[in-house]
Amino acid sequence: MGRPGIRELIGRAMIEKEFLSELIQNPDSVLAGFDLDAEERSALMQAVARTGNGSAAERAREFQSILMKRWAT
Repeated sequence: MGRPGIRELIGRAMIEKEFLSELIQNPDSVLAGFDLDAEERSALMQAVARTGNGSAAERAREFQSILMKRWAT
């Protein structure tokens, strides 16, 4: 079985607070564990960058909002 992809990453980011926090703080290391194409990786890195410099909770909420707008079906 291969590494998890974008759907698994988004699912975890929406329900696992620790995972989301780690993703916001260390996106390169977290994303390395997922099978993402260049466009997905770029979009996620841009989303992290757009979360600003607020508290960890504020950044997490903003990141989740960005994910929902981009990948909600």
